[in-house]
Amino acid sequence: MKWLAIACALGVALCWGLYGPTLSNARAPNREWGPFKPYVFIGMAYLVIAILGGAIMMKVAFNDNFDYTGQYQPAMKFGFLAGCLGALGALALTFALTKAGGKPSYVMPIVFGGAVTVNAIVAYFSLHDGEYVNPLMWVGMVLVVIGICLTAGYTPHGHPPAKPAASPTLEETSASTNATTADPSTS
Repeated sequence: MKWLAIACALGVALCWGLYGPTLSNARAPNREWGPFKPYVFIGMAYLVIAILGGAIMMKVAFNDNFDYTGQYQPAMKFGFLAGCLGALGALALTFALTKAGGKPSYVMPIVFGGAVTVNAIVAYFSLHDGEYVNPLMWVGMVLVVIGICLTAGYTPHGHPPAKPAASPTLEETSASTNATTADPSTS
């Protein structure tokens, strides 16, 4: 069954890895709309997939019930909290992408490397209970930071925007006009 967990984790990495580039395509080329216009449909997609997908998986894969009272209350409480964290993360990611000029190659390595590090720190504080923790975990976190810097710095970022043609200065315009009026062949 570990292969199924790994396959699903790779599917998540694929989907979330494509999230930033896909979201950058939702930006207005000439700023005809704000960067949070697509976020409304991100929310709709989360809602539809989470409710329908969750309900189908509950029933088909686990033959679960739809009771959220009594002993099932933590599923509701922590499920809602996890959904809030996911939605706040998506909101912050959308904002980060707007501030990065729509270049997900700067933002996404920080998001994913940071998420791995936060997960390790939370596990350390909540699970180790004074037990021995392998120092390689800390080495791994340092390597994640190095990996974030290398990935963000060396991922292709596209060509810089073309500089607009310089408008002639007032003196150049005057000189051109004077030259045209002074040259009898142009009349």
